[in-house]
Amino acid sequence: MRKIPIYSHPAAGWPALISSTQKLMDYKTFLRGGISVFKSNQPQGGFDCPGCAWPDHKSHKAIDVCENGIKVIASETMTHKADAEFFARHTVTELQSWNGYELEHSGRLSEPMYYDASQDRYVPIPWEAAYSIIAEQLGQLDSPDEALFYTSGRVTNEPAFLFQLFVRCFGTNNLPDCSNMCHEPTSVMLSRQLGIGKATVMLEDFEQAKLILMFGQNPATNHPRMLEMLAHAHEQGCRIISINPMREQGLSKFRNPQKPTHMAAGQSADMVDDVIQIQIGGDAALLTGIAKWLIENDKINHDFITTHTSGFEPLKQWLTEQSWSDITLGCGISQTDIINLAELVADSPATICTWGMGITQHVQGDDNVAMITNLLLLMGMIGIDGAGASPVRGHSNVQGDRTMGIHERPSKSLLDSLERVFEHPMPQEHGYDVVTGAKALIAGKLKVFMGMGGNYAVAAPDTSAIEQALTTTQLNIFVGTKLNETMLYPGANNLILPCLGRTERIVTTKGEQFATIEDSMCQIVPTQGKLKPVSDTLKSEAQIVADIATHVLGADTSIPWLAMSEDFDIIRDYIAQAINGFEEFNQRIRTSERGFHLYHAARHRVWNTESGKAQFEVPQYPITFVAAQMAAANDIDDVENTAQKIWQLTSVRSHDQFNTMIFGFKDRYRQTDRRDVLFMHPDEISRLGWQKGDRVMVTRQRAKDSLEQPRVLGPLVLSEMDIASNAVAAYYPECNDLFDLETHAPDSHIPAYKSTTVVLERVEANTSIATPA
Repeated sequence: MRKIPIYSHPAAGWPALISSTQKLMDYKTFLRGGISVFKSNQPQGGFDCPGCAWPDHKSHKAIDVCENGIKVIASETMTHKADAEFFARHTVTELQSWNGYELEHSGRLSEPMYYDASQDRYVPIPWEAAYSIIAEQLGQLDSPDEALFYTSGRVTNEPAFLFQLFVRCFGTNNLPDCSNMCHEPTSVMLSRQLGIGKATVMLEDFEQAKLILMFGQNPATNHPRMLEMLAHAHEQGCRIISINPMREQGLSKFRNPQKPTHMAAGQSADMVDDVIQIQIGGDAALLTGIAKWLIENDKINHDFITTHTSGFEPLKQWLTEQSWSDITLGCGISQTDIINLAELVADSPATICTWGMGITQHVQGDDNVAMITNLLLLMGMIGIDGAGASPVRGHSNVQGDRTMGIHERPSKSLLDSLERVFEHPMPQEHGYDVVTGAKALIAGKLKVFMGMGGNYAVAAPDTSAIEQALTTTQLNIFVGTKLNETMLYPGANNLILPCLGRTERIVTTKGEQFATIEDSMCQIVPTQGKLKPVSDTLKSEAQIVADIATHVLGADTSIPWLAMSEDFDIIRDYIAQAINGFEEFNQRIRTSERGFHLYHAARHRVWNTESGKAQFEVPQYPITFVAAQMAAANDIDDVENTAQKIWQLTSVRSHDQFNTMIFGFKDRYRQTDRRDVLFMHPDEISRLGWQKGDRVMVTRQRAKDSLEQPRVLGPLVLSEMDIASNAVAAYYPECNDLFDLETHAPDSHIPAYKSTTVVLERVEANTSIATPA
């Protein structure tokens, strides 16, 4: 067995501080950004870090932000501008050739811009002129459903509420958001099984847990603030098991920058007791084995199941029918190891299951979440201290946006409530999500696209097709703080509307305003930037939405759009009337230092489901789905030999990025300083007769009768990683054109970013290939 290169330092520690400082200097915001670091996640007059949705601990710290958060803060607080002078120097065609890193570092958007096709450049436009174009183009649509209104999780609660209200008053539920691409299976299945699509745990539960099962997560890179809580839980005697195809080095040890003894004496804390190196897409199979053993050995909580659940017998029957050979084939883990894990579950009085997008972003993503929830229900681990479901959201307010009504499939109760409060009819038909919206855009069914933040085309599969489709619209509107690729494919009319960042003051005629967000665990907290805006022409997102609403809706003056944008208390008063759980919103958010926790019915064992009980769910896909997919791709019956020809590729994010934002090229824990890499286990590299550094073309495997053109990525540089056999990994979003809009989970429609079959071919070093069209 070849030695796998291992990052030898603990997660965080001095390297994190050095990297964070370097990023502040790279963005030339050492003072401005440094001041913001001290204001991040502070209870009194601070702002909520836009880097992730991990909750704030009840204890107060002078510095309460992680390396990832500092990088996001550095990005937002830079004073260099992508202004009229910048766009005068660069045509849009030229900018299309820039990579994500170059666009990210081009500067803060600082004034409204309009695309002039005759010059192939963005040129300045007054705010009023921009609003007039929007009103004119939206007014010419044959139907409101010809417009798509996308939202990023960076948008805070107050403007999100205004945005969904405007869109529905305009007449459509076409309100996709980034949830459609990350945790949609969580929202769908937890709602179906528990009655609410959110975490049942609070942060304090991690201090009382005795077993934490981590599925498909890499917190050291994606949400580093979680590391402190994992290390603390481990110190309290909690066993922590990581279930992941990749053995992530950032999960082995943690050096806490908040502890002087750790930093000065070189101490570190252990976090993970074991890593179950599962096959890509094998989570449901592993969970099936655990559940099967628990039931067959009578290790389940009969009282809880009888009192609180429905659907147990169909699940039990299905589990009985699953063979151990299929289970081990489906997950790549031996029966003995599965049983050992099941025994840990059986012996634990308090178990938390926590998961990230390694669980959700699969064709069988709905099944994965269902089986995690089934396991918790079998053991009665919902509604007790130290136990429960803990999905970890990626963007700081992606959950809050949903709570505020950003949803293409709104509940009838939400629509009824909005109609009651605003005395305005609301559209009843479900709208487009990210996948169906992208398909409609490509098919020419949409004439207007509006994005409240985000990088829609690059975040979604079939990036090139979406970018091309954007050039066929009548109007594209982009509200944001930074330039990105989606803004560079203009339709007949193209507008960039710059907004204030999370770190900047919002000052209106009614004084300084604050907003709120909701974290991953249902805590509502205030956020208030303190920096002077980088430009005097910037507007808050709430003001932009309100201005557009007044121009587009015209005579509809029953809703005080401008008054709400000037005074966020008025927005919160309306939220209190329209959204359950926000009663006395203004009073509660001001009288509690860390905000307030939304009532979570399932946490109290109240089940708002169709049956009135927690619901067991039988998976829709065979547990051997991935193995069968690989066998079919090889066109052979002997699945044991599939590794010779076909590989499962998963997308990963580097330590130097946040979502589609590329801060740099260094992935510290994976020890690479480039993004055009393909990760593979060194033993597999040797088996193929290849070497680290070889160049490899990656081709998406097609069905035999498919008429689709080959999807090709590369050449990529071969790099070593401790990853499961039959598996390779490449960086997101560069690999997005390998994924398509047709391959998604059946109910949640989440794209399968984490699993696709590919063929690999080693090529000569000088081989090049154009970006797929």
